[in-house]
Amino acid sequence: MRRTYASARSAGAPVGTPPSPRERSSSSSKPSACSVARSSRSIGPLRVGVPLARRVSVTLRPVSPGGSGVGPLVHGWAWMNFTWFASAYDNDDVLYRVVTLVQIAGVLVLAAGVSRAFEEHEFFVVWLGYLIMRLALAAQWLRAARSSEGPERTTALRYAGGVLLCQVGWLGLLFLPEGARPWWFLVMALLEMCVPPWAEKDHPTSWHPRHIAERYGLFTIIVLGETIAAATVAVKSGVEENDALGELLPIAAGGLLIIFAAWWVYFVVPIHDHLRSNRQAFVWGYGHYLVFASAAAIGAGLEVAVEQTVGKAHISTLAASSAVTLPTALYLLTLWALHSRHFKSGIAQQLVLPTTALLVICCTFLGDWAVFAAGVVCALSVVAGETLATRRAARAARAPRADGPGVAAAG
Repeated sequence: MRRTYASARSAGAPVGTPPSPRERSSSSSKPSACSVARSSRSIGPLRVGVPLARRVSVTLRPVSPGGSGVGPLVHGWAWMNFTWFASAYDNDDVLYRVVTLVQIAGVLVLAAGVSRAFEEHEFFVVWLGYLIMRLALAAQWLRAARSSEGPERTTALRYAGGVLLCQVGWLGLLFLPEGARPWWFLVMALLEMCVPPWAEKDHPTSWHPRHIAERYGLFTIIVLGETIAAATVAVKSGVEENDALGELLPIAAGGLLIIFAAWWVYFVVPIHDHLRSNRQAFVWGYGHYLVFASAAAIGAGLEVAVEQTVGKAHISTLAASSAVTLPTALYLLTLWALHSRHFKSGIAQQLVLPTTALLVICCTFLGDWAVFAAGVVCALSVVAGETLATRRAARAARAPRADGPGVAAAG
């Protein structure tokens, strides 16, 4: 096992910079519990297993729209913590694998209790699953602290202590009066989010930007896939039970276009090039709460739209349409703020996603065709974005030729 890159790297190296060959060589002389993520390492089978277990938790969410949106938030935080730890300290030895498998078991326990928590307000199973995950993560941080020294050791101990103290605080969901639990949940969520900035204020961990972007992208795909699955089940049930294929086709087509566009705009930019500091990474990582929640809420909204169309949901067409268009607009605006605006040039490119979000909201008032119209708008936004990017690339390619060979050579 190798010493962590965080302790061997040069003091001037920015956060998220991979180790040089010389640093890797010098870091292998001392034993360590964990080693840093390397730029050449791909996602292994165990690292894929964790988000797949999260997928089960998303799948077992409550059927109600509120539960669908909250489901990813319940387990998303623990997944985020594991992702950042694994990027910096994954040495893939036997003990690391065993502890990670324990975390996966905790995910499954939590997933089993999510529906009961939101339907019956019984949080013990959720708390137990979260306890298993957090104890495993705290053990990983203590193991990292044992093999570290100086500021790096302090960071690892702060992480472990913060995780354990917050876990004690979550006991309030079991013993506080029911009316106070939502407020206590908000307080504990804020305290949880304060742990990473506090732990890393003196010594940042050596996470790798490409690995982080890769793992967040993987979880986004899982949530979008679950959204498609939920909408498919709803349409299937509507067709089989109500023989309403003609009425449901616009919703199915529009929903599919929305999800395809959501996937496209997320992965069209190389976001790892933007993640160069803890400040950028914290804003980007925490901002994904809105990405995950809005993506899951789109699926819930499609279910609501289907049930309203076949007469199961006794709500207005406007309310059913807004259950799809509003989370879609939120998703687009969040991606623009977190991703796209950092890679767009010119006012036209910058306005594509905000304008699309506004038009999607306007589609809410189109009655039975609202979801289909929103899907068409999202698809056209992808076409517009790609067209503008292609034209800009063509102009950039012509610019050196227009300046002439002498000017180009001088540059």
